[in-house]
Amino acid sequence: MNRNFILAALLALTASCSQKENAPDYTKMSDEERLKAAIEIAQSTIMVDGHVDLPYRMKVGRFTLQREILDVSVRTPDGNFDYPRSKEGGLDAPFMSIYIPAGNQAIPGASKALADSLILMTERLASTFPDKFAMAYSPADIEANFAKGLISLPMGMENGAGIEDDLSNVEYFYKRGIRYITLTHGKDNLIGDASYDTTGTNGGLSEFGEKVVAEMNRVGIMVDLSHVSDNTFRDALAITKVPVIASHSSVRKFTPGFERNMSDELIQAMAKNGGVMMINFGGSFIDSAYAAGSAKVREHIVNWLAENNLSRSDSAAQAYIQEYSEKNNPFPTVQRVADHFDHVVNLVGIDYVGLGSDFDGVGDSLPTGLKDVSMFPNLIAELLKRGYSREDIEKICYKNVFRVWKAVEDYAASQK
Repeated sequence: MNRNFILAALLALTASCSQKENAPDYTKMSDEERLKAAIEIAQSTIMVDGHVDLPYRMKVGRFTLQREILDVSVRTPDGNFDYPRSKEGGLDAPFMSIYIPAGNQAIPGASKALADSLILMTERLASTFPDKFAMAYSPADIEANFAKGLISLPMGMENGAGIEDDLSNVEYFYKRGIRYITLTHGKDNLIGDASYDTTGTNGGLSEFGEKVVAEMNRVGIMVDLSHVSDNTFRDALAITKVPVIASHSSVRKFTPGFERNMSDELIQAMAKNGGVMMINFGGSFIDSAYAAGSAKVREHIVNWLAENNLSRSDSAAQAYIQEYSEKNNPFPTVQRVADHFDHVVNLVGIDYVGLGSDFDGVGDSLPTGLKDVSMFPNLIAELLKRGYSREDIEKICYKNVFRVWKAVEDYAASQK
């Protein structure tokens, strides 16, 4: 063996051991010290979020291509995402969700038309605020934008209904910048069955869906298995030639009976495939107790308003609602979110988990301490407290999803 090669290998090993010896022990820090370390890690590391619903938030707010877009270059009074809060939290690449409601599936052409509109709105964000945002179509784009201090706007289409019944639309949307497609949403579609639908229209992935998955592999679009039924999930894994993602799903163990989350069997199957699941922060995804607790709070407030002949807009009512809600807080905690990461890591390892917040998509259900994109360091601090290393955090923030994304790119390149 070459003597210089052996020497180089020994030097690299020594350097690696030295770095590990000098690595701080985050578990022994005070909470204040650990949060400071978490902020430093968040702001110096590329952070990818698999799912942020800003485009549809703009649509719901009646922003259109004919009207000025929502100015998220400044701090906004509502929603969970904007530029200042992203910078505070260290978020560098939120996947913009090009969300197609299941209702559009009943109208031929409506799903594709909406997808095109939301893509244009996202592109307009980047062109309107070029000193803050930039489009991104690859991990290399995100790395380049990060070096410039820009927040990347990669895009994923939530609901494959945008493909309509035309397989050529898969490549069309790749050319439009879509880099993952969530095969279904709230109802079964032409591709396959959805977790929220109990109809079982296709028994899993349809014949058309099999062609869609193969075509996504061919052109370089990641297959996203959030929202699909268990049968569709298994069928897609059997078809795909590359690793997949679940862009915004959590662990079913903590939400028994909630098929929208992933069972241990599916988590293990995804890991065997080399894929990555990106943890959703929504209250109903994190803890089954949330739904019951929030319903109880809502019921009490409705009854109290009626008994006192008040409306929610009355100042006295607002004060009471805030006080009561704080005392009877139904929201999950950052610690509970960290439990989901722990479960995946303990089950299959650190290489198969990422961030998929669903910010701007789950309403007022987010955990205490994770109410918007500025609060990512709170989660990182909790993971550090549990013994996660900086390398572990980097894998969660971007390395795992980049690995999948690059594998998808490489396979597509091999098909040309």
